[in-house]
Amino acid sequence: MEITGTTQHAAWQARTLPPVEQLRADLWSVPVPIPHNPLRYVSVYAFALAGGGLGLIDTGWESDAGWSALSDGLASIGGSVADVRGVLVTHLHFDHLGLASRVREASGAWIAMHPADATAVERLTRTEARAAVAAEVEFLVGLGAPRDDAAADVGGAENLSGFMRMAVPDRMLGDGDHAAFPGWSLRTLHTPGHTPGHLCFAEERTGLFFSGDHVLPRISPNISSTDGGSADPLRDYLDSLAGVRDLDPTEVLPGHEWRFRGLADRVDALTAHHEARLAELLRAIADHPGSTPWDLAAHLTWSRPWEQYERRMRIFAVTETDAHLRLLASRGLVAGSGGAVPTWTLHPR
Repeated sequence: MEITGTTQHAAWQARTLPPVEQLRADLWSVPVPIPHNPLRYVSVYAFALAGGGLGLIDTGWESDAGWSALSDGLASIGGSVADVRGVLVTHLHFDHLGLASRVREASGAWIAMHPADATAVERLTRTEARAAVAAEVEFLVGLGAPRDDAAADVGGAENLSGFMRMAVPDRMLGDGDHAAFPGWSLRTLHTPGHTPGHLCFAEERTGLFFSGDHVLPRISPNISSTDGGSADPLRDYLDSLAGVRDLDPTEVLPGHEWRFRGLADRVDALTAHHEARLAELLRAIADHPGSTPWDLAAHLTWSRPWEQYERRMRIFAVTETDAHLRLLASRGLVAGSGGAVPTWTLHPR
């Protein structure tokens, strides 16, 4: 894999925000910071449209600092938020969709997503925050979490209030559709896994591949089970990886970190990572039969000691463990006990 976003990579190593970069004559990357998050920023991609105006892929985390970064970034390329005609959203997460409401209010721009994620966003906006908290706590209890720990990790309703105000899209994009960015040929690829409606965009004129969070250059995106989500999200993700492996783009433009070349090599590395993770989980189940996903997560290798995991980091770890369990079960390698809080053992052979 070849790093092409060398300025982004240098900024990452220096722990600073990278600058706005002009990538082509009519294409720019605008970094929008994510508060208190190790990913640090989202790369918003701004396109000059034939006939005037701008198009965006993603918008960034909703905050005053994020709004300033997006507004100032567009001003630095000679535009403004008011020039935005449309927004393509790779997926529903707050660091990608968060500022879309402000963009639409300031410009009247349309917002497009895949129907699977659009449905989830619409449901969130109709859900009272306390009800959303209660549902997430129950989901974690169903994975084996002690109720007090689940409630502490999810936190209060105020932690979810911003998610209730996300922009509901007014346009839908399915696999193979072309986005309405005049002067560009952006073909939609539905790549479920990170979310059920995750989208990537292949630009057929330039060979660029906008990968969102589906393929990142350094880390594996979180693949988790969710309440009411896909029955087998990791299978979805691995299938989606296989679906983009051989595109051979001129450059990959991800939602985080830095641009790169070598999509096939990166897909192979991500696939190998998950197969190794599945093997580690099988060993943990053999050593600790009859364990819940909550219990098993504590026996896996993480980026820091398990005792330091709490709140949203622990939720991600446990739900990611559950996603791997679901794939092992679909492969016939493990069996769940059933019931309100299933436990897992190796499948008898």
